Amino acid sequence: MTLPSRTSDLRGHIVLPDRIQTGRITFDSRIRSVEAETASEDRYILPGFIDGHVHGGDGADTMDGTEAIVTLARFHMRHGTTTILPTTITRPWPDVIAALGSVAGVMKSPPPLSPRIHGAHLEGPFVSPHKLGAQPPFTIEPTPERVREILALDCVRVVTLAPEIPHAGQAMELFARAGVRVSLGHTTADHDLAWQAIDRICACGGVAGGTHLFNAMGPIEGRNPGPATALMCHDASYAEMIFDTHHVHPANFRLASRLLRDRLVFVTDAMRGAGQKDGPSQLGGQEVLIRDGVVRLPNGSLAGSVLTLDQALRNAVAHGASLPEASKLLSGNPARYLGLSDRGALTPGRMADFVVLDSALQLEEVWIGGNRTWRV
Repeated sequence: MTLPSRTSDLRGHIVLPDRIQTGRITFDSRIRSVEAETASEDRYILPGFIDGHVHGGDGADTMDGTEAIVTLARFHMRHGTTTILPTTITRPWPDVIAALGSVAGVMKSPPPLSPRIHGAHLEGPFVSPHKLGAQPPFTIEPTPERVREILALDCVRVVTLAPEIPHAGQAMELFARAGVRVSLGHTTADHDLAWQAIDRICACGGVAGGTHLFNAMGPIEGRNPGPATALMCHDASYAEMIFDTHHVHPANFRLASRLLRDRLVFVTDAMRGAGQKDGPSQLGGQEVLIRDGVVRLPNGSLAGSVLTLDQALRNAVAHGASLPEASKLLSGNPARYLGLSDRGALTPGRMADFVVLDSALQLEEVWIGGNRTWRV
């Protein structure tokens, strides 16, 4: 993607972390100034969305290789995503390594008119065989040799890990020391083990998270608070949420928002059927059925989503979040979680990555690095 050779302006209602300000943004590849104006166009300007957990879209899946990664990334860009982490699924080890190699290749040679590929999210195979959810049954243990093989690829930025499986403790430390975010998920761990895992990750200088909060983990009960409570109450932990209102009830969204505050991160967990019509599809080699915006395995279990981040934003606003609060769930919070201090907010010096919405919060334009990459 070529850099803009001159400065440009965008005018509208600028969505800042704590308020909405009518004004103008001046930018080239980065934001140069944000100025207040009394009159402006009736549209909202938000920082570009960051999706840290996304398997596919528009018929493509991360596991399919380079071309598919570009296809799914461009699909999600058309829904406001400007930074993306293509996400693997539990498959035989050679397939996982091949998919990560494809992500690494796209990172090294970024395609034009595409979101920034920050790296990969390794979801599986280091998860519990007893909490697979929609993951295929190819779990393996995160031995030091396998962790080093992953780290040598230098593309994994988030790893989902079940802390109760053999070798998990050492693996958490190795990943954390390498700067990989360690996200607890697909786990049978109880509250205490999850809390201890978060402490262990942080003690190594790492950043802890939770993979799709409330899903593929034990429930919250009166005498058994479960891992979700640990993730929400530990001051050092972030947590993902798939807020399509199918994976998480709006009441639990409001609960998590109050407890996690700036540590709640929206993701799509979208699979290849995102953007396609209802009907049969596939996830990790498994047959799934999309019906009325919900993806399920033949046994009825939820199997990823067909969510896009612009819809997640509208869902948050519909269920009580202000637009600045909703924007942080898609931009500021994930940027902080991933250590991306150069994006996630509309302040001078940050990347000129924008999403422009109309008054009904429908997408109008997407800008990446000062280039308009999509418009209605």
